[in-house]
Amino acid sequence: MQTETKSTTDHVSAPGGQSVTVLRFSGDISSNSREPVLGAWQNAGGNGPVLLDFSKVDYINSSGIALIIQMLMEADKTGRKVAAFGLTPHFQKVFTMVGIAKYAGLYKDEPTAVASL
Repeated sequence: MQTETKSTTDHVSAPGGQSVTVLRFSGDISSNSREPVLGAWQNAGGNGPVLLDFSKVDYINSSGIALIIQMLMEADKTGRKVAAFGLTPHFQKVFTMVGIAKYAGLYKDEPTAVASL
């Protein structure tokens, strides 16, 4: 049974004091996740860096990966820097295989991801 996707938005400070938007996802990410994923991205606004927190995501299917790619392509068009963290080793490998790592740095935890910005 699929778990509903939820997203929240948070803000943290990068080492230089720059504000960083953190999109925190939970549950499963699939074709039913369009609003929580893309809606969170659109509501993030601005041009500052964004972190994607997948630490509470249980599962991502191919449709969910397509949504994430769509979000990252929008970021790339505007030159917005994106980093992701909290992925299981399996999904780190999948994200690398499908090319997501070209658009977003993949990090083990939030402090490492923030430091990369």
